Order: sequence, then structure tokens, then C-alpha cells
Amino acid sequence: MDFDAIFEDQLTKLKDEGNYRYFAELERKCGKFPSAANHNDGEVRDVTVWCSNDYLGMGQHPKVIEAMCEAVKRTGTGAGGTRNISGTNHDHLLLERELADLHGKENALLFTSGYVSNWAALSTLGSRIENCVILSDSGNHASMIEGIRHSRADKVLWKHNDVADLEAKLAALPADVPKIVAFESVYSMDGDICPMREIVEVAEKYRAMTYLDEVHAVGLYGPRGGGISEREGLADRITLIEGTLGKAYGVVGGYITGSAALCDFIRSFASGFIFTTALPPAVAAAARTSIAHLKVSQFERAKQRQQVAKLRARLDAAGIPHMHNESHIIPVMVKDPVKCRMLSDYLMNEWGIYVQPINYPTVPKGSERLRFTPSPLHTDADIDYLVEALSELWNQCAIARAVA
Repeated sequence: MDFDAIFEDQLTKLKDEGNYRYFAELERKCGKFPSAANHNDGEVRDVTVWCSNDYLGMGQHPKVIEAMCEAVKRTGTGAGGTRNISGTNHDHLLLERELADLHGKENALLFTSGYVSNWAALSTLGSRIENCVILSDSGNHASMIEGIRHSRADKVLWKHNDVADLEAKLAALPADVPKIVAFESVYSMDGDICPMREIVEVAEKYRAMTYLDEVHAVGLYGPRGGGISEREGLADRITLIEGTLGKAYGVVGGYITGSAALCDFIRSFASGFIFTTALPPAVAAAARTSIAHLKVSQFERAKQRQQVAKLRARLDAAGIPHMHNESHIIPVMVKDPVKCRMLSDYLMNEWGIYVQPINYPTVPKGSERLRFTPSPLHTDADIDYLVEALSELWNQCAIARAVA
């Protein structure tokens, strides 16, 4: 059997639908974010990155870089093993204490990525808690969906951010069944923020555990960067708070926080924790420095909010349709996969602006978009240039403008 022919056939279909993913080859420049070098067909040129998840530019912060370099010189480049076998380093434990403090929890547990922390934690909870039912927001991330699926626990989907639907589905379950309500604070594609207080109150009413993904909120919201749960004063009422070190904190890795018993339970039973090499100590040191800085510094968050507001206002003035929300994520709606890809290519090739097209299956068909994430390091001139480029391309491609 010609397996390559099977692969090529499906890849061709993906390309014909406009949903094939092309990766831009970038070279980040230390201290120059959001500028990067784009390598393409043997040529190199500077581009401005508008879709980075390094939301605050902390991956370029001098203190974070210094911490990582110091730790490499002190500990070497790798952890030396799994956490269970020689890989638990002092820097890991210091970071876990920093994370527990960030969310006001007893303990924290590190993972190699936010995807893995969701997958490992949810799959372990669902499989080890007998007769458990997981009630999952229909907009939850693929990592949460995979974790729930892998757990083989009973799953109940509730309508996205619909507290009434959540309550109806909780009420329909037997009172003695263990329940986990799994949801996110900031949803990465639409940028909408969940009605957290109402979700927590309904979960408490039915004695359900709450599992909160704060991946797109940690570092960005709350007086110390603890996320929406800190901003709303709800962290102490949420059973498990999960987050990432690879977005606003500018490094890599994922984590969960909760009670000492909860974290020890996941540590002891989660295959995604037990059987993988630990994060390098230098990564942990850099992440701890980034978290500690953002616990006390308001500058980065304030400047980011300012630039987000400026871009939204300029898009509105130009009639560029974008999804309104209360977060830092600005989805510019194209609603056509081919045009979305084409706009991305034009921006890169003609304007030196890099933004990745977001097509199916990341978003539903008909809701294709360009997802912009302004940082505190994007200048006013960067914003003006971006809107000028979008306005010109909207005319060239005959895309409808938003009505004021």
C-alpha cells in the first residue's frame, strides 16, 4: 500500500480548502521585539510580528534573560531526567512556590507545556475519581478536550459561557456523582471572558469541583498578574487553576495550582508528569524571575492595555471589522479561508507584517480571521502602519467594511 499517496491526497484536499498551515520561519532578535527576521527562499528580511503569544514581551526582558543565562552557567542546560528520577532541581521547587503564591494556593506542579498540564490533569482527575462527570464549556481548548477524552469519564458539554445551561446540566445529574466544571477565563480565538463569578456560584451550589484554565490571562490581569480569578477576587473559591509560562511570562512550560493533596494526587498518578523529562532548571529560573517581576510591575500591563485600545479605535475608524471583547485579543474577521490566507501573505510579502491566518479547525468554518495581539512594545507608528496596510488590502480584495 502506498501510504505516502494517502498522506498527499489528504494534504492536497487541505490546501484546496484553504486550511493548510504554512509556518513562517522567524528568527527572534534579542531586545528587538516585536521585530523579527523572516527567512524565506534564501532571503532574510525584517518583519513586525503581530500575532505573538509573548503578550508582554517578557521573553526579551533583560532580567528574564539574565536569570536564564545565570542558571545555565550554574546548572547546565538540562534537568538530567524526569522529576521522579534525578530531574527535580531546586529551581523547579522555587518556581512552584512562586506559582502557588501567585494564585493563593497551597501548592503547584510544573509541566512541560500548558497543553500537557491540561491533558495530564484532566485525564488523571477524570480517570481516577470514580463515576466522575466532567462538564466542559463547548469553547474549551483542544488540550482540555483531549484530556477529558483520554480520561474516559462521562462528559457533558454546556453552551459556551451559558451559566443557565450549565446549571440545568448540573441539576440533571445525580447529587452523589462527583462533578468537575471545566472552563477558561479568556478564550484565545474570540478573546471573550467568561462570567466567572456566576460559574463558580453555580458549581458551588451543586458541590462541583472547578477547573479553570487561565492560560491567556496569567500575567495580564489582576493586580499581581494572577489572571481573571485574581481580578475578580475568586481564586480562593476555585479548586484548580491551570496556567502557562509560555505566553505572558515569555518562557515555556505549564502548571497547575491547588491544594497540597490535589497537586500530590496529580504528581503521583499523571503519566504526562511522571514519564517526561523535566523542564531545564534555567527555564524555571527565568520563569520565576518573570512572574516575580510582573507581581509588582504594572507598567507592562498598563502599556499593553493602552496599545490594545489604540488599535481597536484605529480599526473602528477605518471600518475594519473586528470582534469586540474585553480582552487583549483582537480578531479581525475575514470569514473566508482563501481570503484569510491571501491577506496574511500580502501583509507579509508587501508590508513586512506577520499575522497568522486562523482557519478551520481552530475556528468554525465561516469565522476565519486574523488574530492580532498588541504588546506594550508595539509603537504608535506600528499601529498606524498596520491599519494603513489593512485598509489598503480591504480595498484591493473588496472585503466589506464595518458600519460605524
